[in-house]
Amino acid sequence: MTASAPSELPPTIPVSVITGFLGSGKTTLLSHMVRSPAMSDAAVIINEFGEIGLDHQLVAASSDDIVLMSSGCLCCTIRGDLVNALRSLLARRERGEVSRFRRVVIETTGLADPAPILHTLMDDSLVRSNYSLDGLITTVDALFGAQALDEHIESVKQVAMADRLVLTKTDLVDAPRVASLRSRILKLNPGATVLIADCGRIEPNELLDLGLYDATTKNTQIARWLRAQAYGPPPDELHDHDHADAQSGPGHNHHDARIRAHCLVYDTPLDWRYFSPNLASLISRHAEKLLRVKGILNVAGEPGPVVVHGVQHQFQRLRLRAWPDDDRSSKLVLITRDLDRAFVAQWLQARRLSGEQG
Repeated sequence: MTASAPSELPPTIPVSVITGFLGSGKTTLLSHMVRSPAMSDAAVIINEFGEIGLDHQLVAASSDDIVLMSSGCLCCTIRGDLVNALRSLLARRERGEVSRFRRVVIETTGLADPAPILHTLMDDSLVRSNYSLDGLITTVDALFGAQALDEHIESVKQVAMADRLVLTKTDLVDAPRVASLRSRILKLNPGATVLIADCGRIEPNELLDLGLYDATTKNTQIARWLRAQAYGPPPDELHDHDHADAQSGPGHNHHDARIRAHCLVYDTPLDWRYFSPNLASLISRHAEKLLRVKGILNVAGEPGPVVVHGVQHQFQRLRLRAWPDDDRSSKLVLITRDLDRAFVAQWLQARRLSGEQG
């Protein structure tokens, strides 16, 4: 991939989604982010301006549904659904009515299931051709986060699907309680990076550019995006490994036990004639149980890797020109609900990789 001039817009606009349960601090996190020069080329989509606590000294200009921050960050409210908001922003940018933003940050409501938002980025043709998911950021309240995980499956899904987990209000609880919560959320999602917010503050560069494509360097960042190493080494006997099969430990709510994190590893090239239908049938039959799927696959006959990314029934496939390193094994990371490792591995190998009946 050739380098581009700094003024050139990336092929797609990276979208970061901030979610977290009610009172977990996502609005506080976002309100600090919009003040940063790192967000000067961003558009932020929120439900209501009042929720973000905008400091009027930082507001450069405003209209009914657009606020321009003095940092250059552009904030807009959702009028209607997210598809309309993303389409409208794009049209207004092309007409020169708003600045030519290079990224988008979306804040969800506290009770939101993040899956429909990620579906939007993958499903609508105009949205998909202009925007791409950069990362899902989930705030977790150290004071009441464990209770939210115990009582609300939405909170569990927000944690399980995240690329970054941000622990908030850690100054209000003791260190063992923070450590216990950190351990719990990493069992739900071992591939996520856990960060500690300092009074709601985290440098935006720790939360942005998490996706497969780095808008700054114009390069693909497969290892950072996949984080397969976080699931531990594959077993010696071959192929698949489940980091979270040990479950959640005593005292944890049954919601935790329903969530599994797997990394399946294939050491030989995949025969796409058989692996692809097996993957497609798994998605067709068990889409609601596939919370997040990421993979880099070595497909026989392909000169470079095939990258797959899915959320429940929405999946994307991308061919890359070159491998990032000398490792040619296929790695498929899955966050599932009510699907254990053995079931998924057996389904994907319903026929042997050689094409023979299994």
